Amino acid sequence: MTGLFVGIIDTLICLGFNIGYRYETGYFPSEFINVSSVIFMVNLIMLVVGLVYFVFIRFAGGNTAYVIFMLLVTAFLAWKSATVVRFGDSHMDGGFHGLLTGIVLIMGLSGACIPVLYNNEKFLDGVI
Repeated sequence: MTGLFVGIIDTLICLGFNIGYRYETGYFPSEFINVSSVIFMVNLIMLVVGLVYFVFIRFAGGNTAYVIFMLLVTAFLAWKSATVVRFGDSHMDGGFHGLLTGIVLIMGLSGACIPVLYNNEKFLDGVI
């Protein structure tokens, strides 16, 4: 459930980033990253990330292993998102790289922070 909560917060952050990035850079194509895809995919991905965390905490040292795992996955996906060729134009590709990499970093870093919320007693008292 913590992963789903983080997904809802991430959706708002990613939508704000999407709007701000497009406004500042003038990158407007929205066939792949748009409001609908951000709303649905961020929540689904963070739900899966929460399930991955649930698997990690079953083992000793699971919190630390999970954070390291998420940071490594985030670094790998950020690196791969910067090499995607979406358009033939380098300017358009650069805009897409920035938008996709920003969303990957937002989701990855907040996914790595799931243990903080999961182990926070004040957060748990407010939810339950």
